Amino acid sequence: MESGNKIQEEKILKAKSGFGMLALGILLLLAGTAGMIYGIVRLEGNDSDVLGGCLLIGGILVIVAAVILLCGLKILNPKEALVLTLFGNYYGTLKEEGFYWVNPFVSAISPSAKIVITGKADLGNVKKKISLKTMTLNNEKQKVNDQLGNPVEIGAVAIWKVVNPTKAVLNVENYKNYLSIQCDSIIRNTARKYPYDAAEGADEKSLRGSSQEIADIMCKELQEKVVNAGIQILEVRITHLAYAPEIASAMLQRQQAAAIIDARQKIVEGAVGMVQMALQQLNENDVIELDEERKAAMVSNLLVILCGNKDAQPIVNSGSIY
Repeated sequence: MESGNKIQEEKILKAKSGFGMLALGILLLLAGTAGMIYGIVRLEGNDSDVLGGCLLIGGILVIVAAVILLCGLKILNPKEALVLTLFGNYYGTLKEEGFYWVNPFVSAISPSAKIVITGKADLGNVKKKISLKTMTLNNEKQKVNDQLGNPVEIGAVAIWKVVNPTKAVLNVENYKNYLSIQCDSIIRNTARKYPYDAAEGADEKSLRGSSQEIADIMCKELQEKVVNAGIQILEVRITHLAYAPEIASAMLQRQQAAAIIDARQKIVEGAVGMVQMALQQLNENDVIELDEERKAAMVSNLLVILCGNKDAQPIVNSGSIY
């Protein structure tokens, strides 16, 4: 919490065990009840009995004091924390599990337990305790434009936990809602900096080819944004990545065309190599001597056979080739 330019440092409370105060509160309740009953009995016999009136008033005061005393009892489960204030000032933070007694006039700050999506707070689910467990934020897929302007859909999940409950409660209004908005903003801004697919042979990051590196960048940037809320980002993973439906079909055709071109290029390179090897072995073994015209015809026939989409139909030449 900032007061002027001063940042509130976390203060860990060393609270007393609640068992002794619980026993004391029960004894006071019993004593106050007994004194009040005895006072009522004395007043029934004599309305002007001063001792009876004192016992009645004293019993009521003891009961009220016992109730106030018992209000200071706090129970913390493992991996939970309570941020306490006293008359508007930060009092301290309880982080260790156990049964404690604190000043009964302190109050716990209640961060909203649910992310406010519709604009209406769910008061029935407001919790005063802050969970320190590792949690998951599932950022649903959203449509953004990549570096080339192509609309893509991207979704991510963030693994996080609260490490400083004081900052989580005092620095931001709703730390879960704050984290969700920051995560959404980081994903959009990061996706705009990279293309969906990198050009072949290009040494650059892309959303599809470098998804883990992009996720690490998102994790680092998100951590910088939420450090003031006492949140630690453990990991960010991209869970959904695809072209938007309106261009998905065109991009699929583009990818298929690129794949066909790459495959044809490999086939031609292999066919040329096989033709060269065939001519070289024929020449070295003196199997047959071919003039330039016959070599050209042979090369043409071999390339047609090797590069064709369908199997070639052989024709047997029973005469001379000349």
